[in-house]
Amino acid sequence: MGRITHALLALGHEVVAVDESPEMLAHIHGAETVLSRIQDLSLPRVFDVVLLMSYVIDTADDDLCRAFLRTCRRHVAPGGRVILQRQPPEWYDTVGPSETRRDGRVIRMTDVSRPEPDLLAATMEYVLGDRRWTHTFVSRRRTDDRFEALLREAGLTMEGFLGGDRGWVRAAPA
Repeated sequence: MGRITHALLALGHEVVAVDESPEMLAHIHGAETVLSRIQDLSLPRVFDVVLLMSYVIDTADDDLCRAFLRTCRRHVAPGGRVILQRQPPEWYDTVGPSETRRDGRVIRMTDVSRPEPDLLAATMEYVLGDRRWTHTFVSRRRTDDRFEALLREAGLTMEGFLGGDRGWVRAAPA
């Protein structure tokens, strides 16, 4: 969360950072913080840009995905934009165990399995010095058409993608 929040602050943007973890919010400096689950968020204002990243939209639970999108719609201003980070559908066909090393950090994806045709389960491991965190997740592949349908259900219109890999979606209020 901090990697994007602090970069946006450095560019002069006002940021409201939302997380359900007080420990994560404790790392945020210079932005308003809100302790809440995304699906429960109900602020008394709207924003020009709502950013939902870290692939949370790829949750295996379709109802939870819908709740995330409704929260985005509820908080985006008329004329505003919603930016969503997702895995492109073809990613699910090729992803496997991996390791990336950069700037003293190690990021590993392990225990990759496909419990159903459109589901992917894996564990992410993050290592920095002598600290280590793991995060196990189950992610659902959604075709572009299916993703557009979910956006429409939430009152959003897909405007396109940011970048050529289709990993960042730009949507607007319908």
